[in-house]
Amino acid sequence: MSIFIDQTTPVIVQGITGKMARFHTVEMQQYGTNVVGGVVPGKGGETCEGVPVFNTVAEAVAETGAEASLVFVPPPFAADSIMEAAAAGIRYCVSITDGIPAQDMIAVKRYMYRFPKERRMVLTGPNCAGTISPGKAMLGIMPGHIYLKGNVGIVGRSGTLGYEAASQLKAHGLGVSTSVGIGGDPINGSSFRDILERFEADDETDVVCMIGEIGGPQEAEAAAYFRDHMTKPVVAYVAGLTAPKGRTMGHAGAIISAFGESASEKVEILSQAGVTVAEHPGQIGDTIAQVLAA
Repeated sequence: MSIFIDQTTPVIVQGITGKMARFHTVEMQQYGTNVVGGVVPGKGGETCEGVPVFNTVAEAVAETGAEASLVFVPPPFAADSIMEAAAAGIRYCVSITDGIPAQDMIAVKRYMYRFPKERRMVLTGPNCAGTISPGKAMLGIMPGHIYLKGNVGIVGRSGTLGYEAASQLKAHGLGVSTSVGIGGDPINGSSFRDILERFEADDETDVVCMIGEIGGPQEAEAAAYFRDHMTKPVVAYVAGLTAPKGRTMGHAGAIISAFGESASEKVEILSQAGVTVAEHPGQIGDTIAQVLAA
């Protein structure tokens, strides 16, 4: 099974007529993703990259049966687009958009929790590379050719380091069950813990690669979940060992503001919980291979 998407999942692209959205829509179609439509207010009735465009997500869902959405909407309007997807019954949403104001994301989180859990949309991102289940479907902007199909789940805040992990695994002849980017913003839709729970229940995942970075409590929460609930091994890498306190490094969420948020503190917390930690980004593939061989 796939934890979020497969080749049958009907996908829409919100903001599909934008330059980057069109480019990645074609990439997803060529990969095999079942893109069934797009949403751009005021452009309903048009077609883009061979699929119909609708004015609203509700119309797109009614006409196509869409279950997943990729949000390529500019930051000032992205939060409304995500909430529109949630209201229309989309089950899984990936927000690529970088730069959504934190206050807007607070509103999104509050809005999503108005819905009962059984029909609450799952959101990953914003500011993420997306999700891919190799050989099945891709919902995002990652280079699909570097991902072999296999049994390693990847979850990370950094899209680029996720690519690096997949490339190293491929060099070892190892593949990926699903790779999920949760995004590098301070407030995002899903946490490491949320995705670890999905991988723990996934029959196709035997080991999980978790890629963290400085800032925020997510890695510590993931360590506690692994210690108390997981039976599958987790290999982690935490970026930012040389980052100075109080300085934003790359992602908006990558700023050390409290105890337990530096890379060294996170490494210690993860190690104490029993997680295997790769000390260098170039060792991620080697470490996973060793864990699988053990």
